[in-house]
Amino acid sequence: MISEQRVAFGGIRANLYGEPAENVYLFVHGQGGSKEEAAVFAQIACQRGWQVLSFDLPEHGDRADDGSELLPWVVVPQMQAAWDYLSANWAHVALRANSIGAWFSMLALSDKPLAKSLFVSPILDMEHLIRRMMQWAQVTPQELEAKQLIPTNFGQTLNWDYFCFAQEHPVLRWKSDTRILYGGADNLTEREIVDEFSARHCCDLTVLENGEHWF
Repeated sequence: MISEQRVAFGGIRANLYGEPAENVYLFVHGQGGSKEEAAVFAQIACQRGWQVLSFDLPEHGDRADDGSELLPWVVVPQMQAAWDYLSANWAHVALRANSIGAWFSMLALSDKPLAKSLFVSPILDMEHLIRRMMQWAQVTPQELEAKQLIPTNFGQTLNWDYFCFAQEHPVLRWKSDTRILYGGADNLTEREIVDEFSARHCCDLTVLENGEHWF
């Protein structure tokens, strides 16, 4: 049985799994997830000398109604606060991130000395993804700029400010030793994008050919 305790950083509550160790993983869930997802990963990591810390992203889990929004300019400072807490209390910090959590992590931690990174179904090019969603919704950039926010029939709201942020903040630098698990039928990150990212940043890519974005 893996031990679990509650900790906090920057006013954000987090789960910490495992017995005291010098090594810790920061677990970052994806959209629709929660910090409790880390418990499964902790069953493996804690047996190998690591602890695991996870927290809810805005609009998720315990933070569903705290008034914060799942926007990159909100999440990135919180991710950096998590790094400050972890790097002050552990000798080695690694990253385990899902989907959009990987994108937020790369925005926040690109210059940090991560011991390693493990990505599952990562979003690697947010601008490209938003443009695809605009095509699905038959929305032009001009229409989005005029309306600022446009709900879609597939559950996402297109956001002009978010689109501009993604254009202005591409992930160009990522130096962490990274391993990626990717589903060959992922409809959010296309195969050529994950192949190109993996080659450019020397990532170890594993493809489950029949897998989808949500494993």
